[in-house]
Amino acid sequence: MTTTPATYLTKLNSRSAEALEMQPVLLGLLTEFASQPGSYWDLKLTELTTYQALKNQDAAYKGRLMLATAEAFPGLSHDSKARHLLDALLRVLLRSTLELSSAGFVRLLNEFGLGTQATPDTVIAALYKYPVVLALGQLEKQAKKQPVSPELAAYLRRLLATIAGYTSYAPLVKLQVKMQEILGQSDQDALPTVVFSEGDAFGQAMNEFVAELEPATARAWLHLLQLWHKASGAQPTAKFLKEAAAAIGAVGEPAVVAHYSVWLSGLTQLPVQTFHLGDDPSTYSDSYLLTTTGIQAAKGLIWTSIPVLTPAMQASLAELALRCYRKVPGKGPLAPSLGNACVLALAQSGLPGVSHLSRLRQKIKQTSTQTLIGNHLEKASRELGVSPAEMEDMAVSAGGLVDGRAAYSFGDYHAVLLLTDGKAEVQWSKEGKPLKSAPTALKQTHAAELKALKDTQGQVQQTLTAQRERLDRSFVEGRRLPLAWFQQYYFDHGLLGHLTRQLIWRFHYPDGSHTDVLWLDGAWCDAQGQAVPAPAAEAHVQLWHPVLAPAAEVLAWRQLLDERQLRQPLKQAYRELYLLTPPEERTGTYSNRMAAHVLRQHQFNSLAKLRGWRYSLMGAYDKGYETDSATLELPAYGLEAQFWVSEVNADHAWNDTGIWHYVSTDQVRFVDDHGAVPLPQVPPLVFSEVMRDVDLFVGVASVGNDPQWRDNGGLPAYRNYWESYSFGELGEVAKNRKLALERLVPRMKIGKVSEIKDRFLVVRGKLRTYKIHLGSGNILMEPNDQYLCIVPDRSAKNTGTADVFLPFEGDAVLSIILSKALLLMNDDQITDETINRQIRR
Repeated sequence: MTTTPATYLTKLNSRSAEALEMQPVLLGLLTEFASQPGSYWDLKLTELTTYQALKNQDAAYKGRLMLATAEAFPGLSHDSKARHLLDALLRVLLRSTLELSSAGFVRLLNEFGLGTQATPDTVIAALYKYPVVLALGQLEKQAKKQPVSPELAAYLRRLLATIAGYTSYAPLVKLQVKMQEILGQSDQDALPTVVFSEGDAFGQAMNEFVAELEPATARAWLHLLQLWHKASGAQPTAKFLKEAAAAIGAVGEPAVVAHYSVWLSGLTQLPVQTFHLGDDPSTYSDSYLLTTTGIQAAKGLIWTSIPVLTPAMQASLAELALRCYRKVPGKGPLAPSLGNACVLALAQSGLPGVSHLSRLRQKIKQTSTQTLIGNHLEKASRELGVSPAEMEDMAVSAGGLVDGRAAYSFGDYHAVLLLTDGKAEVQWSKEGKPLKSAPTALKQTHAAELKALKDTQGQVQQTLTAQRERLDRSFVEGRRLPLAWFQQYYFDHGLLGHLTRQLIWRFHYPDGSHTDVLWLDGAWCDAQGQAVPAPAAEAHVQLWHPVLAPAAEVLAWRQLLDERQLRQPLKQAYRELYLLTPPEERTGTYSNRMAAHVLRQHQFNSLAKLRGWRYSLMGAYDKGYETDSATLELPAYGLEAQFWVSEVNADHAWNDTGIWHYVSTDQVRFVDDHGAVPLPQVPPLVFSEVMRDVDLFVGVASVGNDPQWRDNGGLPAYRNYWESYSFGELGEVAKNRKLALERLVPRMKIGKVSEIKDRFLVVRGKLRTYKIHLGSGNILMEPNDQYLCIVPDRSAKNTGTADVFLPFEGDAVLSIILSKALLLMNDDQITDETINRQIRR
């Protein structure tokens, strides 16, 4: 029912001069607004004819209208439509240019419920009901032109004292900051009041810092810390950054860097806190790193650090970002807004920041965060005038290494940081004699230098791992690098050169010819180990892939690596090949080679993200997912690869958040802008790499790999699948593993009691004979093919195969197979009762 003008008139009962003057105006607005059809949430004040007549009034008129509007609120407290209009009018007026005396502002704030009877709770309620912060923003603008009256200053100080101890609620903190700024303009001698939340360790530490400030530096520091509480929104404004630069200059950059380094490092070590509703831990709980106001202050710290970031501070930001994006069950990322602030700061810190972002993109699984980082990298590459891939080449830090090593001296002691077997290790010596670890004496005399060396070792290890993974994913990109670029950013690079010189490369020449080479004994050599002429300057360099070469050449490279005992940092010569099969040629546009497998969905999701695929977890709530496929963009070829999956709806197999535990696999397709692409038209290298990824997903995430899945119940309807996968035909990865084992087993002590038969490594123990499947690593015992469950200790550093040469890194199942064989050859000496009961049954 539409409210009549007479009804509104009785409710506009204030008798102040402003209310009486503006009563016709408010009555006209309310009446016109009430007569509009539809929901009042969809109506706009600016579309009302009555508003058009008053929007061009002078500032003094708008000030009086604002007071009258505020006074009208109590009489219309039960009319939601009228309150909606009055609230919109107040906000429009407070964002405009208006005039209001100090006494007028006191009246306005009293109308908002902030008078002498205000308590922290009533102030919080006022923040919900009225545009209090906008009112103070208007007051701040006027205070810059004319100081506030003593009466208004006293009013603000009284209100500030009322809420001073409440720092865990972000709007209250914002209100405090605004009032402090207004009072600071009126009293230039007064120090700003800066308070942090006591609800987390960061806030407690900052409050201690504020309390201990020296008088000579207090004002400059407090102005800088005040800015932290203004860090709202997704990124800092130009005004914020300008104020930050001035505040940093007032404190002094060296002092800012010294303290910021400690604070950023401290944020990376904050414990995750858990909040429980009530005393019962089984009730609702939430995990958090910082309180809401703590997050805002930490964002301010990060944003204001951008002009002064050092390498150590950048490393802290990268580490903090990882913590913030860590997924908490039932919640999602721990502190995504703070993580986004770290990413923004790194994106604005040049090539060193780009290097950190490249590593973060490989480690972080959330699609939205990967997209955010990708956007920052693309923007930075445009500014540099290079491609994103070229920029990532340029940004790789060598960590002080030259030819994969760096030397340090600490008095009589010497340390060498070097890359070996995929690790960054530190080797110690004194007077030429090796030491097992860092001398205890140095921990007292050179503590800071030792910490710096440890930090450098950690950063080098992270970079080494990230670049190895980037190289492994780069096969499918098909990049051809100019020789000069390759030499500068790969071959001669202190860290990347260590990886580059262990890989096979193809030199392309303008006449269409090419040479495949590996760096051996200080020269480029062919697959027979013979030196070849140095490449011409006009050559372009491509990472060699076995699909590009005939089988004889691939075998020759493998034999060379074997003979020289050269371990490649990633699978290259021994890389699995997936060539088009006759059934795939017949199906035309899709492959069923990886169909009909059951995967653990969360593990599949993690693997897909790690390999650069996009995938959204499938939910059990009304088709609660965006898509039923994982996709990989292939921009160099104008293609997208798709791996179709569907939920396994069996026995209510979903978790507490409604996400399916398992998915079943289906087709692999390639599409372009015109639809599905016939498989014979997909470049062989692209097809092979995509199918290798999909085989990885199946090979790792399949329930068939879990030796305990069947015994723990599994899904009854899929037990036949578990048995067929655990002991069935070998995939390409397992076939490659078989080739490696055929070379390795005869050289090992298990060689006398073991042989490879079909898809098994057969081991003759003292008590029984065992068949270890070369795909899953699961075991059957003769004579009745009884299943033997041995759960490998994946945390163990030494599986018993440390002295065995493997021509490539990264095949965990191969190591598990060998460790099981070494255990079972002496089955009469096994002490584990769980295993013994199965063997002697």
